[in-house]
Amino acid sequence: MNIKFLMPCLLISAMAFSQTSVSGYVFEDTNKNLKKENKEKGIEGVAVSNGTQVVLTDKSGRYSLPIQENQTVFVIKPSGYMTPVNGNNLPQYYYQYKPKGSPADFKYKGTAPTGELPKELNFALNKQNESKNFDILVFGDPQPYTEKELDYFKRSIVNEVKNTKKNAVLGISLGDLVGDNLSLQKPYADVMKEVGLPWYNVMGNHDMNYDAKEDLLSDETFESNFGPANYSFNYGNVHFIILDDILYPDPRDGKGYWGGFREDQLKFVENDLKLVDKSKLVVVSFHIPLDHKNEDNFRNADRQKLFDYLTPFQNALILSAHTHIQQQIFYGKQAGWNGSKDLHEFNAGTTCGDWWSGTADDAGLPTSTMRDGTAKGYSFISFNDNQYKVKYKTAGKPEDYQIGLYVPKAIPSRTSAKILANFFMGSKKDKVEYRIDGDQWEAMEYDETLDPNFVMSVFKWDVTPNLLPGRRPSNPEMSKHIWTGAFPKKLTLGKHKVEVKAVDMYGNQFTTTQEFEVQNPILIP
Repeated sequence: MNIKFLMPCLLISAMAFSQTSVSGYVFEDTNKNLKKENKEKGIEGVAVSNGTQVVLTDKSGRYSLPIQENQTVFVIKPSGYMTPVNGNNLPQYYYQYKPKGSPADFKYKGTAPTGELPKELNFALNKQNESKNFDILVFGDPQPYTEKELDYFKRSIVNEVKNTKKNAVLGISLGDLVGDNLSLQKPYADVMKEVGLPWYNVMGNHDMNYDAKEDLLSDETFESNFGPANYSFNYGNVHFIILDDILYPDPRDGKGYWGGFREDQLKFVENDLKLVDKSKLVVVSFHIPLDHKNEDNFRNADRQKLFDYLTPFQNALILSAHTHIQQQIFYGKQAGWNGSKDLHEFNAGTTCGDWWSGTADDAGLPTSTMRDGTAKGYSFISFNDNQYKVKYKTAGKPEDYQIGLYVPKAIPSRTSAKILANFFMGSKKDKVEYRIDGDQWEAMEYDETLDPNFVMSVFKWDVTPNLLPGRRPSNPEMSKHIWTGAFPKKLTLGKHKVEVKAVDMYGNQFTTTQEFEVQNPILIP
């Protein structure tokens, strides 16, 4: 007998027997009782993951995976099926294996001990019709710090969305569901159920357990309320990946947080995408934007690995929030992206705007305009097969309110004053034009500058002798979507009208108008 050959075999065999594994079926739950019965068939070719490895079910719908403590096993929803949802419309597609439960000394509770693994862990799916043309809703940072602010969110966003959701089939919140007070996570979910759509949630830096001594445990309360912080699902011809991109505590110094991913998360993305058809559109959602200009904000090596895994796909989109401004970011070879065309990241404006600041609007809610002059609101993404279009909806305004104009109310016939247009969804690539009194259209000049309307709204707080109701807005920040235009050299006395026209990256055209008056200058006596 060859002893040298036998010893490695015995070692591998012993390891295999000592390793904990989980197995079961992904099945069509025809009677919707969440239990697999003999007459209910398993579904072949469905992906199941433990958060690192990803396997496909066999012909009978069976899967098997290794599992360790604190891992979550989940089914990756295939197109044409839906997982059950709970009373708050949160998809139920996972099983958390936490035999000892979350750390007991955390300020905010996590998951209770789950005990031993069930002998068979099955996942129910229900068939549903899924068109390749569909819409989703996207929320940036609701971020209520108090019950009062959660009420602002309900009244200004959720109550409106119930009537404007149209053809949306699901929604995604891009993190900071609450503002550090994790006891508000369940009330947030109670509010969100009123939207009436299956809702997927991203973890943000204000959704973390700050008691955690390692990143793996920083999402314990989030997981107990919403499920895993890293997962994926399919709808139509789109593959969605949701990731927690906050490293806490910061591995550089143990203080604060850093944008990036753990190795197990990157392995999940790699293994997940290996099983995804390259013709699909891949949409990756997380909280902190990929910042290729400043590694203090996001770890370069992690961004590069994500880019590498996405490179084989002709169509990809990144969704993020966190900044409380709105911007379109495009990555090319200089940033390490080697795809066939630039990778687009939509860094979405927030539902809380500038953290529920500012004076009251017409509805008695905080105006909360963002620091770059973007009005608070939410987004629709329309998918057509493996293509997409994003449209922003300002809360409390008509759908066609896409441009904020700054036009002096009164000017002399000759002036150095400028017309400024803040095109909320704009980028440097877009075309913005203007005309006066129906004359010829002229191109406006792109300019990264401050939004004067927002600047004046902040200064109003600083010059008033008595405090205003509400909270002072944050200081203004350079906007990435402002265009400027000069007044004609000679205008007749009287009223005139400015028209501005913007065409976005998808070919959609938006217009807005505003009047101004030319007056005789008043000399100082």
